[in-house]
Amino acid sequence: MMKAMKCFSFSNGEPKCTKSGTGQSSISLWNGEEGRKSGSEFTSMDISDISRESSTRVSFTSLTQNPSGKSHNNLREFEVGELKTATKNFSRALMIGEGGFGGVYRGVLRNPNDSGHKIDVAVKQLSRRGLQGHKEWVTEVNVLGFVDHPNLVKLVGYCAEDDERGIQRLLVYEYMPNRSVLDHLCNRFQKPLPWSTRLKIAQDAARGLAYLHEGMEYQIIFRDFKSSNILLDENWNAKLSDFGLARLGPSDGISHVSTAVVGTVGYAAPEYVQTGRLTYKSDVWSYGIFLYELITGRRPMDRNKPKNEQKLLEWVRPYLSRDLSKFERILDPRLAGNYSVKSAQKLAGVANKCLHRQPRMRPKMSQVFEVLNKIVEDASVEILEVEEESPLSTPINGGFERSIRDGLKRRLLDPIVGVGENNKWLVCLKGSPKVVSTT
Repeated sequence: MMKAMKCFSFSNGEPKCTKSGTGQSSISLWNGEEGRKSGSEFTSMDISDISRESSTRVSFTSLTQNPSGKSHNNLREFEVGELKTATKNFSRALMIGEGGFGGVYRGVLRNPNDSGHKIDVAVKQLSRRGLQGHKEWVTEVNVLGFVDHPNLVKLVGYCAEDDERGIQRLLVYEYMPNRSVLDHLCNRFQKPLPWSTRLKIAQDAARGLAYLHEGMEYQIIFRDFKSSNILLDENWNAKLSDFGLARLGPSDGISHVSTAVVGTVGYAAPEYVQTGRLTYKSDVWSYGIFLYELITGRRPMDRNKPKNEQKLLEWVRPYLSRDLSKFERILDPRLAGNYSVKSAQKLAGVANKCLHRQPRMRPKMSQVFEVLNKIVEDASVEILEVEEESPLSTPINGGFERSIRDGLKRRLLDPIVGVGENNKWLVCLKGSPKVVSTT
């Protein structure tokens, strides 16, 4: 019978198992779900994530020990056989995602608290190849075993068993039936995400990042924030997922963590790509990119577009104007006019602030979340006003979306957010924004 392995300890920044050999890491390529093996991710050396400014570093494992001595919040330890049964031997018919890490399968498990009921889960089967995948597995178990927040995907349990073919590494998550935000923005579903839902997703994602950055004793930097890592539950609540590349923030008095440059092209902050110096402001930059995805329905980098439209930031820049006819050209055409241009302008203002070239000038995610709350609140009031004034409005996903014609008068009377002296949330991109490239 195969013996389960506990792989939570670290030594000099490298994960160690209680039963396996160790090997030297080599050049590795991270392929996130979004990359779909396209080669669009960074190639980087697998180096220890230790700040050059400090000789000490707190490991994730030290965070997972609570005062009672118990670790990993109620995580279940599964056997491979149990997960094979749950996924019908990892049937391709049940595969719901695939990437460089391996595959993700929908599965059904018995509820340990009620044997008469079953629960849907998502089972990630990581590739057996290389140390990098193992490191990401260890990191994800330790991060999700410690954090607890409604806007972070819940880790149900894990499995690590050794056999003649190597280590079987699996992760078991709560099942998210409405898939990822990327799936909806990339026409994989017939109906587009309504504008009100997009605003809520932006709000949920900001809340989740704010928790990672500021809601715990230790700061966690996501390092791979993107639309394919934001999943949607049955009620369209957004939850951050895939924490394999997460890193602890710098210790007190230290400005940054020096680390290998990994992530996805189009999302990584320019200063991180250029220097390898990682701070939570790198996540803020990625969040700004994501807001433009919600606004435009486009990916940060799309080589299928005409050359002058392939890089999202370069394409939107000429249209960031008070001129409504210009600004509306960047709004997702799949919305067919069912949006609030006022809130879209405000959202673009927040995005631009997050995309400031100077990291210290970018807001904290708690500040972003406060502004998003106001935008969502104002949009809700706006929807109620339109519902009373216009019989042409129709319900979508439980809310009312406002058409261009219905709201034109209000739009003309309300300026873009952020032009006041004390609240300059609209900071237009200066110069040609640099988009990360592997060339």
